[in-house]
Amino acid sequence: MEMPAKAPKPAPRLIFQERLRITALPLYYGGFLSVRYPQDQYWTELRGTTLFFYSDKKNTKYIDKLDLINLMSVADINPAQSSCAMFILMLPDEEVEIKIDDPERGEEWKSFILTVRELSVPPSGSLLPSQVTRLREVLARERKRRAALEKPVAAEKCFYAVSRKEAVEMLEKDPTSGNLILRPGSDCKNYSVTIRQVIDAPCIKHYRVVSTGQAYRIDVDKPVRGYFFVIWKQKLKLCLPIQLSK
Repeated sequence: MEMPAKAPKPAPRLIFQERLRITALPLYYGGFLSVRYPQDQYWTELRGTTLFFYSDKKNTKYIDKLDLINLMSVADINPAQSSCAMFILMLPDEEVEIKIDDPERGEEWKSFILTVRELSVPPSGSLLPSQVTRLREVLARERKRRAALEKPVAAEKCFYAVSRKEAVEMLEKDPTSGNLILRPGSDCKNYSVTIRQVIDAPCIKHYRVVSTGQAYRIDVDKPVRGYFFVIWKQKLKLCLPIQLSK
């Protein structure tokens, strides 16, 4: 029986931890991919339902990403050389052509992508039992992750009696658990909100929550009216109207 190709070695621990902090998504699979759009080879990681592309295996910041949640299908391409695998990721707004030097690795890539997209292990006669086991493990992790995203978060879980520094450390240490902490203000009379945002790169922002008597005001850049959870005897309860203002 032909032995499966060895799985790519994982990135060093510090690099792995930094990528997890930046992406806030679990790693399911990784390796080098040649992407025709743009046409180049990248170290690529499948995290959640997103492909993250890195210029090399040691870089912690991704240079591009591709969300697969709306993936419609994966179309095989018959390459002229049988020593590689090629397929197209069919998305609503684009088609991304992928090339992998190892045909078996290409089959694995397709299987992992389809597993997280469809939430089921695709049938494949070329995968070994050990590879199917890995797919089932990833499937279980992704189902658990999706379920956590859909589960409503209790308001009481947002408030922690921590300092500004401690709030930042909590959000950076475990980004998959949430991105917002409501905490006591520095004046011990009002409150503050610490938020971790990921746009091009992670950033932490702090906002003051000031009592106006019958309501609370959150100081933000653009005024917006809304509702907020008020704190009473260490419990969060909805909801007094608030004025969000600069």
